[in-house]
Amino acid sequence: MSGRFVRSSKYRHVFGRSTRKEQCYDNLRVSRNAWDTNLLKVNPKHLAVNWEAGGGGAFAVIPLEERGKLPERIPLFRGHTAVVLDTDWNPFDDDLIASGSDDGKVFLWRVPENFTVRPDCEADDIQDIAPVGKLSGHPKKIGHVLFNPAAENVLATASGDYTVKIWDIEAGAAKLTLNVGDIVQSQSWSANGSLLVTTSRDKKLRIWDVRQERPAHETNGHSGAKNSRTVWLGERDRIATTGFSKMSDRQLALWDIRAVREPINGFKTLDSISGVCMPFWDDGTSCLYLAGRGDGNIRYFELENDKFEFLSEYKSADPQRGIAFMPKRGVNMHENEVTRVFKTVNDSYVEPISFIVPRRSENFQDDIYPPTFGLTPAMTPSEWFAGKEAIPPKISMASLFDGEGLKEISGIEEKPTGSMSAPAPKPAEPAPVAAKPAATATPEPVPAPSPVARPAPSMKEQGASMAAMVNKFADDEDVEEHTDEDSSFDEIKKPVEPSARSPVTESAPARVSTPPSAVQAKEAEPQVKSPAPVSTTATNPSSSGDSSVPVSTVHKEIEAIKDLIAQQTKIIADQASQMQRLTSEVEALKSKLN
Repeated sequence: MSGRFVRSSKYRHVFGRSTRKEQCYDNLRVSRNAWDTNLLKVNPKHLAVNWEAGGGGAFAVIPLEERGKLPERIPLFRGHTAVVLDTDWNPFDDDLIASGSDDGKVFLWRVPENFTVRPDCEADDIQDIAPVGKLSGHPKKIGHVLFNPAAENVLATASGDYTVKIWDIEAGAAKLTLNVGDIVQSQSWSANGSLLVTTSRDKKLRIWDVRQERPAHETNGHSGAKNSRTVWLGERDRIATTGFSKMSDRQLALWDIRAVREPINGFKTLDSISGVCMPFWDDGTSCLYLAGRGDGNIRYFELENDKFEFLSEYKSADPQRGIAFMPKRGVNMHENEVTRVFKTVNDSYVEPISFIVPRRSENFQDDIYPPTFGLTPAMTPSEWFAGKEAIPPKISMASLFDGEGLKEISGIEEKPTGSMSAPAPKPAEPAPVAAKPAATATPEPVPAPSPVARPAPSMKEQGASMAAMVNKFADDEDVEEHTDEDSSFDEIKKPVEPSARSPVTESAPARVSTPPSAVQAKEAEPQVKSPAPVSTTATNPSSSGDSSVPVSTVHKEIEAIKDLIAQQTKIIADQASQMQRLTSEVEALKSKLN
């Protein structure tokens, strides 16, 4: 035996599938600006690309269905007086995008209806798109823009003036200002939009209570001199960061937002490549993707028990400078695609890469496509600024698979807890069924006992209970033989006692506070005697069948004992499985506490 075990995971064989050149987005002029942003942003309808444009700043929006080589002249989103550094799509409106620029301005843009990069007109007649809104307030360049994932029209912008401003874009004004104290290198919202995590050039990791305009937690992050990135892990109270050590090794760290003094299990060294790792979190699969800036590889991990388990790595000879991940509602479920990545290649074209779970079935795979966020916000800007916290409603991925559009799901909060508490309803069901074994002595309807906190009976206790049953059987038979000789009145009177105690049979499985041997002995008593009244009442009318009464009684008692042993075996097995499940849950809780 080698002693090595393979960890069970349905994402262990996920692989990245590249796209042929003719199906990519070719003939692009991706911005060559050295500012550390992702250069690309994507949603299920459009791809935004920071553009290398002279005489000001611009970016391009490409409809996803318009693949292939683009014309030399396409309509650009132009309006900034300096290079565009970052863009972000509104999570609740696929046609609204914000851009931040080196000119210190934030512009809001709306993609025109039926927009195309191949307009039916001469190249000289192509009209650029103008912004629909402008946010002014930062005196220096704006390096990062990020929409709130829960509140509608709330935008965070990080600037070279060492602040992060929170905007109500409906009012066109900055309502909150976070004084970071240094250049912000990355930022990420929590799922309910109440907290914001930032990494900055001073190597600090800060978790901001945004509406209080102060950091709730602050700690030392990665110690290296190069840039650090952070991402919030969906609805969990965990964040992940990538950065560098003092020796310039790339690192990955997992943090608990309630205790951020040190990362969970320390900093994990990845490799010695010099490019920044761009992290992306897929909440549906609990997978973290790390795309290296300047190399062509994308490695991915699964988060399990507060540990990033390495799954695999997509390798490519074409390095990427910019990268974007498709929201879950935009993946191709008919090909079991769990995520889709868009990467720049040679700053001239963008290549989609599909990450696929290999399965043969063509049906909807509900285990890899849990409900995801749709286009409905959880609250308005005024509600959010007033202090409300909420998670946006989720949509069914099955409805998208069937082509029924976005269908919101109610009660998804119960689904995760429902799987954990699934055994709970089982003890409640057998309560009416438990009365049947007393009359029919059939082992099938015997339920698993509801309390699982008691250990399963030992072999010694089982032997003692079985011995007690045999002794009871011997005593009962002697009594019945004497009553047969005395009178028929005793024969009828004797079965009345077990029937009066028959409720014990119903309550016996629930009494786990007594020792298991005592419970089994009490279970044995009514069930061993219960066939006796049936046999005596059946033979009572005819006195000629007196000699056959003990024989039939013996057979029925033996059958009852066999049934009881089968029931006890099943109960013991159920208790053992319940104990094993509880043990695993306790170990998981211990690991979380540690």
